[in-house]
Amino acid sequence: MSEPFHLIVGAGPVGRSLAVQLADAGTPVRLVTRSGGGPEHPRIARLAVDASDPDRLEEAALGAEVVYNCANPGAYPQWERVWPPLAASILHAAEASGAVLVTMGNLYAYGPVDGPMRRDTPLRPTDHKGELRARMWRDALAANEAGRVRATEARASDYLGPTAPVANGLLPRYADATLAGRPATVFGDPDAPHSWTAVDDIAATLAVLGRDERAWGSPWLVPSNPPRSVRDVLRALGGRAGTGEPKLRRMPRWALSSLGLVVPILREVSGVLYQFERPFEVDATETTATFGIEPTDWDALLDATAPAWHERAMAR
Repeated sequence: MSEPFHLIVGAGPVGRSLAVQLADAGTPVRLVTRSGGGPEHPRIARLAVDASDPDRLEEAALGAEVVYNCANPGAYPQWERVWPPLAASILHAAEASGAVLVTMGNLYAYGPVDGPMRRDTPLRPTDHKGELRARMWRDALAANEAGRVRATEARASDYLGPTAPVANGLLPRYADATLAGRPATVFGDPDAPHSWTAVDDIAATLAVLGRDERAWGSPWLVPSNPPRSVRDVLRALGGRAGTGEPKLRRMPRWALSSLGLVVPILREVSGVLYQFERPFEVDATETTATFGIEPTDWDALLDATAPAWHERAMAR
């Protein structure tokens, strides 16, 4: 009989971090991507599988204890086409294998809220991306309540960390300019408080949720440091990188809306711009109280992120 393993779908920054954390802790990992890529490690088997193919993914998941959905189906305009069959295939693989399903989620499904978001904050999305994420969770929760699968979800705010790529959020895009000494055009209010989540903290939370039955049947927010504004984070990164005060130019909403008529990705940004126009805060104290997970020290996180992002910005 083969040794039990954990299966991860997706080798983006979170999937890679999770794979290494699990493997370093002694857990065999199967990492599924279209290309078969991912980190090299003696306990990580990298498989080239189209995860949206339910038969292929079911075969890869046979014998898994936990299936993690860390997939990233690309740019926002592709979500409606790519996510539904992909999420259904991953849910099917967890159900067929008897594995726990742990999904890497985000905060879009909450929509605009007054005050900090908690795990029991009602889902009231206002754009199609949030509606899609809410539907994915409800499908998994329905399967959980029917006894077909044990499911949970980790919900994180925008990524921060040395491995967070430029394509994974607005902050890395802004930093790509400011850490190279150029002005950055920003959306929303650069002085509004905003929660940022360390990539490695997301992975650590996923790993805990997969093994603790108290997590199953509910979503959980990933512990994050107290909120800081976009300007504050860019200033702190610039101070560490020696690039000085960031120069920021705010794009008016009307200009973004106008450009969105001809640039699809900007139209998609408009749908979630509320996240940067007002305080956008996470309250994950219940996650910390239940599982003992603490966010990475803020200064240590910035110390690790600044040189990596600065080097990337200067290489462009």
